[in-house]
Amino acid sequence: MCAKSFKREKRPYSATVVEGYERAPSRAMLRAVGFSDADFKKPQVGIASTWSMVTPCNMHIDRLARESVKGVDVAGGKAILFNTITISDGISMGTEGMKYSLVSREVIADSIETVVACEGFDGVVAFGGCDKNMPGCLMALARLNRPAVFVYGGTILPGCYCGKNIDMVSVFEAVGKFSKGEINARQLTEIERAAIPGEGACGGMYTANTMASAIEALGMSLPNSSSRIAASKEKKEESHGAGRAVMQLIEKGIKPSDIMTRAAFLNAITVVIALGGSTNAVLHLLAMAREAKVRLTLNDFTHIGKKVPVLVDLKPSGKYAMADLAAIGGVAPLMARLLKEGLLNGDCMTVTGCTLKQNLLRAKPYPRKQEIVHSFSRPIKKESHLVVLKGNLAPEGAVAKISGKEGPTFSGKAIVFNSEEQAMKKILDGTVKKGHVVVIRYEGPCGGPGMREMLAPTSAIMGKGLGEDVALITDGRFSGGSRGFVIGHITPEACVGGPLAIAKNGDLITIDAKNRSISIELTKAEIKRRFSKWTPPRPRHKTGVLAKYAKLVGSASEGAVTC
Repeated sequence: MCAKSFKREKRPYSATVVEGYERAPSRAMLRAVGFSDADFKKPQVGIASTWSMVTPCNMHIDRLARESVKGVDVAGGKAILFNTITISDGISMGTEGMKYSLVSREVIADSIETVVACEGFDGVVAFGGCDKNMPGCLMALARLNRPAVFVYGGTILPGCYCGKNIDMVSVFEAVGKFSKGEINARQLTEIERAAIPGEGACGGMYTANTMASAIEALGMSLPNSSSRIAASKEKKEESHGAGRAVMQLIEKGIKPSDIMTRAAFLNAITVVIALGGSTNAVLHLLAMAREAKVRLTLNDFTHIGKKVPVLVDLKPSGKYAMADLAAIGGVAPLMARLLKEGLLNGDCMTVTGCTLKQNLLRAKPYPRKQEIVHSFSRPIKKESHLVVLKGNLAPEGAVAKISGKEGPTFSGKAIVFNSEEQAMKKILDGTVKKGHVVVIRYEGPCGGPGMREMLAPTSAIMGKGLGEDVALITDGRFSGGSRGFVIGHITPEACVGGPLAIAKNGDLITIDAKNRSISIELTKAEIKRRFSKWTPPRPRHKTGVLAKYAKLVGSASEGAVTC
């Protein structure tokens, strides 16, 4: 065990809690949880774990967090392990419970901030495994601005059915196939049983893997951490290394504000685009930047998207899983390529205490014979798949995920629903047909409340074989597993008087990804007339966390944050 002593300035928060005769009661309490006399002279590091048995994404986090405790202690600090919540999008998807998903991001951020600030920790290692854990952790680390490292729990291995790799999204799409009669109940059950073989986050370039990659590009996690398998010795070693790394940050005085700069956020956007990442990255990066006091807007996604291609062939739009990318070297070699092309800022500081450029010197290139990561001369898509649209239906903006397979435009007649449940029922019973633009409104941050993900409806559309013939637009959002012609984050949302509120069945809606526009074919006079008859809906929740969230939350165009 390292016996190194640390000056008071290296433990400014814990010293105020444990030093002096008047702090004897505090020391007495800490002795009961394992502190020795020597521990009171060490920097205290909070290990924020999101472990629970709620979801396979987080079921192993306790093992990883305990490795980080060991890493801190070996490096001369005193680690204190504590827990915060997680919820499961995959389990709650399509239900009323999904309204709590985005809310959980705020709860996680608030709870980590609360424990670390209250207990006087000098540094933090935060662990996330599922979609909202990661931005929640980073939002807290930005607020606290104490030396910190983030650790991703890792990706799951794919399941296997009839010789083909499957995952959670395969189950959602199988529901649509079952309703169409393409598969029977036995096949649906077999897919259900095979899709999730163990621990780790959903295996495609869905939200968890997207955000893990973004955070690595941001510099807040160790190199190549985003593309490691959950059930691997490398992930265990990384967790131990994170404990040692945070102690180095404490010694050097490097804080999140030194790492989470505007240039670093632009790096994160670049990597998300190259990977073909989730639309949720837009929402979460905006929220993280706001907590870090960094100026970031939807326009930054447009600007970067014009010069950064999609290079990696990953699900849901592509063929491969994150485990396949991990097998050929992970995300770091991709970042090295982007740096070489001048698309990343290599001078950004990272949690290693080195710059991004210095870290990437160690990245080994991909094997010559591989089809997962394309070259710049043969990109999957020349520009970003994340397209910010504006128009008379979304004056503040909307976010589309255009892989290139859907075509650049879609025009069709609106079929309007006031909730996800209403839409899901009509998709499955055949009411939604070729040429429709499915409108799901009052599902925004305030209106939902909670801005539910529409994976169930989009998967049902794909399962029904309508993926190329139907568009879906909403003031809610989408899972990283959603694919097809889908547009979310429409702002202003319907609940607060956005134009989506006055759309009617049969209205002609046109989506033009090339010109970045989304419009409803109505005159200004007709829009004004309809709004004169519109009244805001009553709040769906009057008490509890959803009611509080609805009162506090801001626009999705600014990250849907509550502060």
